[in-house]
Amino acid sequence: MKKPLPIDFQNELFTEARTVHAFEQHAISDTQIKQLYELFKWAPTAFNAQPGRYVFIRSDQAKERLLPALSPGNVPQVKSASLTVIVAFDTHFYEHLPVLYPAADAKPFFEGKPAVTEVAALRNSSLQGAFLIMAVRSLGWDCGAMSGFDPNKVNAEFFPDGRYKANFLLNIGVADPAGIYPRGPRLAFDDVVQII
Repeated sequence: MKKPLPIDFQNELFTEARTVHAFEQHAISDTQIKQLYELFKWAPTAFNAQPGRYVFIRSDQAKERLLPALSPGNVPQVKSASLTVIVAFDTHFYEHLPVLYPAADAKPFFEGKPAVTEVAALRNSSLQGAFLIMAVRSLGWDCGAMSGFDPNKVNAEFFPDGRYKANFLLNIGVADPAGIYPRGPRLAFDDVVQII
């Protein structure tokens, strides 16, 4: 067993980390975005399929393209964030399996099976998105995940060929204290966990 991370690291990633709803203005560079990717790309995915695809929206012009798809209450969050990431998935991720998973021919498990492919892509891109959140926190940024948007509008605007589909949005930046709400309760261990 490896040595546990120091408790302050655990707190930074989990117990003290918060979903942020407003951000201060801070630029995030291309280099910092690449550094972020180099961390979260190691997320586990079935067959190493890596179906996640990411659009890092930084410019005001790009944000204007996203705003019509948002629930009204989420517009200020996106406007204030340094970045908003569309965490999406590739419905044809299996095309990369011969390179990403050379141990076996996994492509036939998915090719021509859209129902199977979409479930796998959604599940695994969600894992990748969770690693993105942890990578953001580990680099000292704050973030807030959002599902309050119309995915059909996002897909039409950013993925018109239909190959990629939006999963969720993630705002990234430096938290404005006004955008940190009181922490909600969590379910107790006995309410959600079984040991059998």
